[in-house]
Amino acid sequence: MEIREFAERVLWATTLDEKLASPGAELTDERPGLPVPAPEHPGRPAELRFKPPGGRNRDFPDLRALEQERERGRLLHFFANHELLATELMALVLLRFPDAPAAFRRGVVQTLQEEQDHTRMYCRRMAECGLTFGEMPVSGYFWRAVSPMAHPIDFVAGLSLTFEQANLDFCRQFAAAFQAVGDEQTAGLLDGIYRDEITHVAHGLKWFRRWKNPAQSDWEAFQSRLKFPLSPQRAKGSTLNVEGRRAAGLDPGFIAELDVFSQSKGRTPRVHVFNPFTDAYLSQGRAFIPGTFQRQLAEDLSALPQFLARQDDLVLVPRRPSAAFLSGLKQAGFPLPEFVETGADPARAIRELSTRKLGGLSPWAWGPDSLELLKPLQGSLPSSAPIPEFPSGPGIRGLYSKATSATLLGELLADGDGTETPWLCLRDVLGRAVDSLPDALEAIRYFRQLGYPRLVAKEALGVAGSNALRLWEPELLSQQHRWLESTLGLGRTLVIEPWLDRIVDFSVQWEMRLSGLRLVGFTGLLVDDRGQYHGNWVESHPGRLPSAVLRHLPAGASRDLSLWIEKMRVRLEAWLRAGRFMGPIGIDAFLYRDAAGSPRVKPIVEINPRMTFGRLALELMRFTHSGTHGRLRLVSRRQIKREGYGNFPSWSRFLVESKPLRFAGQPIPRIESGALCLNDPGLVQAVLAVFEVGQSV
Repeated sequence: MEIREFAERVLWATTLDEKLASPGAELTDERPGLPVPAPEHPGRPAELRFKPPGGRNRDFPDLRALEQERERGRLLHFFANHELLATELMALVLLRFPDAPAAFRRGVVQTLQEEQDHTRMYCRRMAECGLTFGEMPVSGYFWRAVSPMAHPIDFVAGLSLTFEQANLDFCRQFAAAFQAVGDEQTAGLLDGIYRDEITHVAHGLKWFRRWKNPAQSDWEAFQSRLKFPLSPQRAKGSTLNVEGRRAAGLDPGFIAELDVFSQSKGRTPRVHVFNPFTDAYLSQGRAFIPGTFQRQLAEDLSALPQFLARQDDLVLVPRRPSAAFLSGLKQAGFPLPEFVETGADPARAIRELSTRKLGGLSPWAWGPDSLELLKPLQGSLPSSAPIPEFPSGPGIRGLYSKATSATLLGELLADGDGTETPWLCLRDVLGRAVDSLPDALEAIRYFRQLGYPRLVAKEALGVAGSNALRLWEPELLSQQHRWLESTLGLGRTLVIEPWLDRIVDFSVQWEMRLSGLRLVGFTGLLVDDRGQYHGNWVESHPGRLPSAVLRHLPAGASRDLSLWIEKMRVRLEAWLRAGRFMGPIGIDAFLYRDAAGSPRVKPIVEINPRMTFGRLALELMRFTHSGTHGRLRLVSRRQIKREGYGNFPSWSRFLVESKPLRFAGQPIPRIESGALCLNDPGLVQAVLAVFEVGQSV
């Protein structure tokens, strides 16, 4: 019999017996014929025709029910269909590419016959469990994903290195599940098929390496050859079987990259992007150009949204973290999203994403920069998750402005009955917004007459941590006068306020939803003597006011401060609704000593209508053991040099060796103590993010 004749029978037969019949004699390949186009579906008996595509597979049996024989049969039904699909696809590749190398075609024929055997074995065991092949609906996903192949390399990439490679995990996983319920017969069947799958993957790998671009690694070529919705995510199960892959010939680099690769297999993903300069773009528009340090910081921290994302989500990064680094995060219990490299051309990456269905967009901040970047994805979003309208409206500028923070605090302080609250700040510490040099000089005189010798002037809209001038000298210096004049001359607004003797900085993190403003939690802020931000800390009960704040206040202040924060929530929610704002929002606050040395709370220092590092710290705490405290730090190159380290990788090795991760709890162990880096030290240029966990702050 000719190979072509055998392949045609397997592909077009409408009875299962004919599809699975052995050729019965040695096959020849003297008349391979002309290429055959891929049909929409193979020939099949009526009961085995593909169910319509779309929707989630709700028929997959619950593994916890495998004690029941019929449930085992249902699982075998899925396996049998997968083997039959592989058989049909192998017949198709023989007919589609008659000019493929003879050795490749002989290898496919041998593999096809083994897949026929697997299908027959599954059918026999299924029947012993009381089920007939065809009693349940069958999926045609494998066929739709692989049959459009344009070259034999697409076949080996899509079938051998994707679906058959995944079987290296599934055979082991399900063999253990059958063994656990005492079904040694089915476990043995799966073990034999597993050994065959190793040779099938090895055959595909051999030809993949022969046909791929020699300038690419196996992993690079594999990724580039797969077309969405196929991805390396389909090439593995929940637990990676490294031993089987090594036996098939896959190299360690490929295995490591596959282990940390992630892409949605069904749920529509959200797109996350770190854009930290929205304030500056609101202030300066396209005239704003990040400086060298700012660009480095944005690149260094670009992957941090992965800790805000779900496993199926997408995170845009200039460069993907290394497999070794991501493997460490995975071992620490963090799910890995899909990273989309943008390189120097984010617009190109966005255009490619616009062909996929997406579940929503989650920039670090909504503003003109994120709106321009993500607008092309509007057509990929469901109607329930459109790009919000507020970034393009004037209201967003008001929400970001530091002048708004002072106004809101002033309104809340004015709501009182006129009685001074001993622990609450007075109205004389409220910042004053100025638009001209005379107004600025008047504000400076006003505060100094009130007894505040040290002041600070901040741009109402500007990059966090910069665009501020400390006025600590008794008299205004000439360079300070020039800065004020120059900044105000550019049409920018300044907020001038007293520099207070701070005791503890903290923040309140909220989430604005259609249902209202919801409290997420409280964090402390790590701030130096000059007010520079260095990180956040979180106590073991982040839903409560930090004890580090409350212990400085008089008895009863805890309840009163909680009531005051609730009043602030109500007023803030009304503001946000008026501005049509949805999403995360943080409010920075601090405890300070007044002139008499008494502690007072300034409950609104700055409003951040975006994702914040405080919110990130709260999200990280979800991966820690109960009763622990956490600290998120941003460590600069200057800091590691002060500690005697020349680069970030060497400092990070010291960190993780001196503070190794320890886990506690069941069934999912979580971090009890230790430290880990949140961005890849091997890629860091300016700032390394570190998360530390322990029994105290």
